[in-house]
Amino acid sequence: MTAIASPARPLIDRFGRHISYLRISVTDRCDFRCVYCMAEDMTFLPKKDVLSFEEIEAIAGAFIARGTTKIRLTGGEPLVRRDIMDLVRTLGQRIGHGLDELTLTTNGSQLRKHAQGLFDAGVRRLNVSLDTLDEQRFRDITRRGRLAEVLDGIDAAQDAGLAIKINMVAMRGVNDDEIEPMMAWAHGRGMGLTLIEGMPLGEVGIDRVDCYLPLRELHDTLARRYTLTRLDKQTGGPARYSHVAETGGVLGFITPMSHNFCESCNRVRLTATGQLFLCLGQEDQVNLRDALRDGGLPALDAAMDHAMAIKPKGHDFVIDRSRPAPALGRHMSVTGG
Repeated sequence: MTAIASPARPLIDRFGRHISYLRISVTDRCDFRCVYCMAEDMTFLPKKDVLSFEEIEAIAGAFIARGTTKIRLTGGEPLVRRDIMDLVRTLGQRIGHGLDELTLTTNGSQLRKHAQGLFDAGVRRLNVSLDTLDEQRFRDITRRGRLAEVLDGIDAAQDAGLAIKINMVAMRGVNDDEIEPMMAWAHGRGMGLTLIEGMPLGEVGIDRVDCYLPLRELHDTLARRYTLTRLDKQTGGPARYSHVAETGGVLGFITPMSHNFCESCNRVRLTATGQLFLCLGQEDQVNLRDALRDGGLPALDAAMDHAMAIKPKGHDFVIDRSRPAPALGRHMSVTGG
């Protein structure tokens, strides 16, 4: 009788959380400089320090073998990396073979060029980061402009058959007056909208204390004007979703500050240089690049075990005047959101 090989050990941390979701930053570079994400004059990684596609594929394969079912490609802006579609197509071949979903978070600037290729590679939905529909405000937030390109990219993605969810960082005094119009626009086009609280990562171009908008407060405000019904919808990430009766659409809330969701954390983040961060809000990390380069797949597997042993229980983000400096020195673009 032929023995059946036992599956690889699942990735379970010391708190019993099963890691089924890997976010991979393929580059720290971006064609925008959003004020809550980057400094005006960024120093990007030397290209020689960035993981090759072959290394990303090997690491992704090791995670899939141990129970990771969802991979999200992030950046920076993932679609600005040269030949990115080669990686997307290779990872897309894993769908149905351990991987349930491959998706991306993008600023939308390159979607006109890549939308059909993404769909053909097996991607079925995207998150598009978009904080305003006002052209001048978009220029102020991104320090670059090009709103028309983003909106055109969203058109192309929908035409290709990709489901779109808009991610909007809610900032008091910056774009809080646009939240309801953005919801009406997104829902009117069959797209979801997820609101995100700002997080204290890196020195950036806004005063985080003045701009911080607790989403609990915003939820209560919206609930007085709209009929919000809590949904059990799960997409693998930390968002909590509600159905909005008046628009017929779905509204999500990601609340790292006002509501800690760490008890259900199922994800880890691989940086473009191969550092595996176990929490967006902590510095705990394991160098998977060196493990893979120095010891191959056995060393990579051992490094993943070590990562599970040190994954922290949660983050301790705080935004107030008594702690004006960012909780962490690295920018959001380094870890990939």
